[in-house]
Amino acid sequence: MSVMLRPMRLEDGAQVLAWRNTPAVAASMYTDHAITPAEHDGWLQAALHRDDRRYWIVVVDGAPAGVANLAGIDRRNRRCELGHYLADPSARGRGIGAAVEYIVLQQVFETFQLNKLWCEVLAGNEAAWRLHEGFGFTREAHLRAHIWKEGRFWDVIGLGILASDWAAARPACQARLIAKGHDLSTLIVAD
Repeated sequence: MSVMLRPMRLEDGAQVLAWRNTPAVAASMYTDHAITPAEHDGWLQAALHRDDRRYWIVVVDGAPAGVANLAGIDRRNRRCELGHYLADPSARGRGIGAAVEYIVLQQVFETFQLNKLWCEVLAGNEAAWRLHEGFGFTREAHLRAHIWKEGRFWDVIGLGILASDWAAARPACQARLIAKGHDLSTLIVAD
């Protein structure tokens, strides 16, 4: 199995819109409405052209399977925010999310030389925040009634990881990925 990230392109727009509107992906997002093509086009233009964002398509065995991104890239304070999802149901439960997390962490701390990566996860999405904790993230916030979605307020868990945390966690994370059959040399960001 090969997992890599490649830069999102304009021609990915229709696929990403379809993914964003699937129930499985929408369940983890802050919004709860069907995203319109016009709304998506505005989002896509920002995703592709703003300097403080990086968006990638997750590619599994040569096929697009989801999205990974960094937002709020702040070079002065050396931090940014993380988001990723697997939209292809066949990609879930196979350790691909862990591979994506590893690639992004490598990108943030090794390539971009940032000091902190932050993410927010709906409190009910235990699989996501446990994945982050397994890679060395620490819970830094429990934001009560932070998001209005589906007619009610949702709590949000805020997690962060520092470059020093990643340096300490990386060997164990690499060992787990290798044990699951991943070749670390293939977990990359491609052009």
